[in-house]
Amino acid sequence: MTSDRRAKVKDKVRDSILSKKVEDLEVTSDTSIGDLVKGFGKMGGFMAPRLAQASAILDEMMEDGATTFLSFTGNIVSTGLRGVLAQMVRSSMVSAIVTTCGALDHDLARAYGARYSSGEFEYDDVMLSKLDIHRLGNVVIPLEDYGPLIEKVMRQSLPEIMRGRDSISPSELAREFGGSINDRNSILRAAYDKKVPIYVPGIIDGSFGTNLFFYSQTNKFKLDMFKDMSSILNLVLDSKKTGALIIGGGISKHHVIWWNQFKDGLDYCIYLTTAQEFDGSLSGALPKEAISWGKIKPTAKHVAVFGDVTITLPLLAGSVV
Repeated sequence: MTSDRRAKVKDKVRDSILSKKVEDLEVTSDTSIGDLVKGFGKMGGFMAPRLAQASAILDEMMEDGATTFLSFTGNIVSTGLRGVLAQMVRSSMVSAIVTTCGALDHDLARAYGARYSSGEFEYDDVMLSKLDIHRLGNVVIPLEDYGPLIEKVMRQSLPEIMRGRDSISPSELAREFGGSINDRNSILRAAYDKKVPIYVPGIIDGSFGTNLFFYSQTNKFKLDMFKDMSSILNLVLDSKKTGALIIGGGISKHHVIWWNQFKDGLDYCIYLTTAQEFDGSLSGALPKEAISWGKIKPTAKHVAVFGDVTITLPLLAGSVV
């Protein structure tokens, strides 16, 4: 390559890198969430452009008619994000949910009157233990409003749910419990109303699963995990395109991307996370790593937004609802 040619290539690459001008954002009381998030795309730094990109991908995912998986960890259901998640389900933004046992625990407890309160990260946990108060980050929950309350609800509900059968899948359990809840902000109830399946691959890891175990000790009861595996696989295979909004990591994240590899990977994918990839964990793995496994297509539109989801998710959902 001649020096003149190298100079032209350099100038072309340089111009491309410098092509997006940083624009100042102005916000007033009249600024809508949609306009705010679009403005993020022009701010230049730092996570704001990625959130704008996530909004555009989510919007395209819905417009394209992709089967949309919503994956999240149970901890966020202890916060007011529970209402946002339920709203997303009711707004037909979600085709299927994959979550953890903790999400069932928190949703049931709150639907049946548990007192979840806003506290401080700095509370003395020895003091809280003596006061019979659980702490989840800065959310505090009376002991009696968690395990004992969930146990009471399940003891009352399971005999009727299992009447005439001795086998049931986690998604069927979620649907049955959702149908008995009278709380519009319940994720289980919203999913029941919109016929959205809730898959819980780690269902035994929490109060809900523990109470299923105790019930099985005195009753004929089989938890049919394979039925849900068949259901989620068929959902993937029957879809023209698939997309995912994945909040946090762990088993719920992996379950979504794992099953999508059997259709060559997701077509759209958004990660909302605070985890880092440097420890090699699945929770911290970026979308590009999933491409190497065939879980996300090389041609997929994808983005990872780093930040507290109690802030990023309401903005994202509000920009497209």
